[in-house]
Parts: sequence; structure tokens; C-alpha cells
Amino acid sequence: MARNISVGIDIGTYQVKVVVTERDPNDADNLPRIIATGFAESKGLRHGYIINSNDVMRSLKIALGQAEKTSGLKIRRAYLSIGGIGLMSTQAYGDVIISKADSEITRLDLDNALFNAEEDLPKTATQNKKIIHTIPISYKIDGKLVFGNPLGMHGEKLEVKALFVSCTEHHLDDIITAVEELGITVENVIASPLSAAIVATTKTQKIAGCVLANIGSETVSIVVFENNLPISLEVFPIGGTDITNDIALGLKIPLEEAEDLKIHHQATSEINYSRRKLEEIIIARLSDIFDLIDAHLKKIGRSGLLPAGIILTGGGSGIATIEELAKASLKLPSKIASLNFSDTQIKNGLVKDSSWLVAYGLCVAGSSRESDLNYLGLQTIKDGNNFTKKLWLLIKKILP
Repeated sequence: MARNISVGIDIGTYQVKVVVTERDPNDADNLPRIIATGFAESKGLRHGYIINSNDVMRSLKIALGQAEKTSGLKIRRAYLSIGGIGLMSTQAYGDVIISKADSEITRLDLDNALFNAEEDLPKTATQNKKIIHTIPISYKIDGKLVFGNPLGMHGEKLEVKALFVSCTEHHLDDIITAVEELGITVENVIASPLSAAIVATTKTQKIAGCVLANIGSETVSIVVFENNLPISLEVFPIGGTDITNDIALGLKIPLEEAEDLKIHHQATSEINYSRRKLEEIIIARLSDIFDLIDAHLKKIGRSGLLPAGIILTGGGSGIATIEELAKASLKLPSKIASLNFSDTQIKNGLVKDSSWLVAYGLCVAGSSRESDLNYLGLQTIKDGNNFTKKLWLLIKKILP
């Protein structure tokens, strides 16, 4: 029997991470088991963008080599995350008159409604951008809200509200090329915040309403959920490195010492520093981050209105007291994301912290049934923006 192996590649600004998993065919309801990992210091990236593809490929080759050695497998196919400040989301509305004479809603009607919503996107969301996720948020039939999928229902007019997640096209092309140059086929591309959300949030949290914040080295990415659907995604050009730099400048110490102070609030060597000043520096920068998140929540009308609160993940979530500060700043419940890794995997050193959740989420996506991932719009990633293609194929079938 063929093994159900999935590989996730997360090319971050701080580290390149590779995770290899295997799903037991007799235990398909549980998360796949991690059998190997690999990582390397990222080089050639800035704010998630590739500025030197050769450096990126060298880092990726090291991480892949570690994963292949541990797993005993040659990696040839993988799921890839995409992040960076070029990642964004936009809501749009589309409508269509039902095409069938008996007013039954068909797949063609759903696709046409989404196509019209895409056509209604502002230029800022499409210029030099590629849509990687198309996520229907809600439908209306003849002006009345429909709960669930309207396929097979009857009416005269179908309306849809959809979330379109896009990224800078040349950045997407660059990162895919860097992976494929090493002989690896990219199965699918998933936005980093959505990949992390697959394993870092529960269905209960997503139904009640929550925001997942991934604090990386140079960016903070958030995704907001409501009724089990992502309704907004945003990336801010600020991250854990900014906190480290502030500590180094404020306390006049080397960056290595500043990084250790940021996480542990204590130095590994004999240096003199004011604990009070350290806390003031960290709180000031974290407050900037949470102010940006709250401003976005206000923009979409969700500030202070997400019962499941904020879930923190990424390398920056390991900063002491971050939960309390998030709770006070956002006036929301706050918690660090659960790792969802087994004790054995953690003890064996395969994974260490929540910064691995993006790569692991890619593996879960790769080994899941397509129907389990439709709510994230993952079924359309391979072809990217493919509604035009679908429509043209249908027209060609109708034309003589």
C-alpha cells in the first residue's frame, strides 16, 4: 500500500522550514504524524520577498537535505506557503440571474457569481497581483440570506459575498521557481496565515469568531474567522526583529544578547541592564503591533467583538507576558496557539515551537480530503485565478 506522505515548505524571512508527515490510512480523522523536519537560516529574503534567489535555494537545499536524511525519502513534491507584505485580502460582491428555466441553482451559477465578484474587485487588489484563494463567505437568493451551499436550491437571482486572497505575482513566481529549480514539484500554494490556522485554531474558535496572529521576524500576519470562515487577512511590515533591534539600541548591547533578553528576559552573559527599561522597550513595540491589529479589526467592524479572542503563533509569540499585553490592548481573550504535536515529536527535537505550525499546516492540507479544505478556497489554488478559464471552457462547449 502506498504511503500517504505530505511535505510542507515554509520559506520565512528568518528560517526555511521543511516538514514531512505520514497519515495512517486507518486513522484518517487524526492529524498526520511528523516523520522528519529540516531547517536552515534564511538568506536572500526581505519582508518575505526574494531578493537573491541563489541564496534562497542554498538555504532550502540545506533544509531539504536534513528532512530527506531523517525520513529516508527523496522529496519530489511539496506544498508551499506564501507570505510577505504583498499578501492581502479583499471582499467583493457578485450576482447572477439563474440560468436554468426551472430556476434551479447550478454549479455554473455559483461560478458565474464568483466570477462577477472577482470582476468587481478594485484595481489595487488585481494590479500586479495573483488571486490564490477564492472563498465564498455568504450567499443570498432573491435578497434572502442562505445558510450553507445554495447548490440545487431555486430562485431568480443569486448573490455572493466572497473573500479574495491575493499576493504579488512576481513574488509568487519567484518563490515557486526557487523550489522547482531544485527538482521539486509545487503541488499547491497556500497563504501562510491560512496554513497556520488549519492546525492552530479549532472549529469552535472559528465559529465563535477569532483572530490568528502569526508574529514572524519581519512581518505580522493575521487572519480573522467568523462562522468557521476566514473573512479577512492582512500582513503588517513589523515583527520580532524590530523588537530585538529596539532592545539592542536601547540597552547598547549586541543583537545576540538582545534576542536572548527578548525571549527569556535574562542574559546568558554578564551584562548590566535595567529590567524595567527592557520591559518598557518590549511593551512599546508589542503595543505598536497590537495597535495595528486593532485598527484592522475596527476597519472590518470586529474590534472587541471576537468571542474566541486572539490566538498568537509564530516565533514572536514566545515573548514573555505577550498574552497579557494582547488581552489588555485588544480587549479580547488571548492565548498562545497549542502546538498540536505529540510529546514524542517534541522530545525528539522534530519541532520546538509554534513557528513550525505553517509548515505542518501545509502537510495537513496536503493529506486532507478536498472537501475538508473547500472552506479555505484551497480547491482553486493550483490554477490560481481560473474562473475565466472555466467560463471560456463552458462557452466553447455551447458554441457550434
